Amino acid sequence: MNNLNLEKIINEKLKIHLFQDFVPNGLQVEGSSNIKKIITGVSACQDLLDQAVKLHASAIIVHHGYFWNNTDRIINSIQKKRLKTIISNDINLYSWHLPLDAHPELGNNVHIAKKLNIKIKGYLLPLVPWGIFEYGISGSELLTEIIKKYNRTPFYEPQKYNSKIFKIAWCSGKGQGFMKKINLSNLDAFLTGEVSEETIYISRENDLHFFSIGHHASERDGIIALSNWLINKYNLDVTFIDTDNPI
Repeated sequence: MNNLNLEKIINEKLKIHLFQDFVPNGLQVEGSSNIKKIITGVSACQDLLDQAVKLHASAIIVHHGYFWNNTDRIINSIQKKRLKTIISNDINLYSWHLPLDAHPELGNNVHIAKKLNIKIKGYLLPLVPWGIFEYGISGSELLTEIIKKYNRTPFYEPQKYNSKIFKIAWCSGKGQGFMKKINLSNLDAFLTGEVSEETIYISRENDLHFFSIGHHASERDGIIALSNWLINKYNLDVTFIDTDNPI
């Protein structure tokens, strides 16, 4: 497939025109015009790049790419090595961030709901869905389910009275900041990828169960779903590589 056509079909699928992001979505570094082998992963770290080179990839697709608004505009050190690896091997680097979090079919947030059997009822913010456990679930039961489905032990701050969870909101990745922007009074729990020092006080003062399942872990399923979509719809040669990251 042509490298620009690949960008176009994914841009259309993820509807990137609907998002104001902190990072460019789509083709970030242009390589060979003819794409044969695609490697996908959560983040464009050196480990992923090196594995892509070994597999003779002509394209890499990630959720976390480069050129974030808050990053240094000087290319040196780690960034220099990463870009040298990509450019010297004529690899295309693509990244889709918020559009891949929010997509109703492929998105990270919808896959959290699927894995944990949450029935989505609506959205408190565009990136913060809410839903229900129809029959309620205890904090310890949800903790066990997360360990089972994500193969990791999350950070868990229990509710003061440890009552059952019926209504929950969530956001993949670094979503704990949204807790200050939504009405928490009607929720029993909030789940996201990361935790900050202030998150604990917000949880306690709103009497919430809080779960941090890991930024990387919460955003694996979106890129896997995108990989499978490209395989099934366009018969492309796509391999997902899960680089190790405990956060």
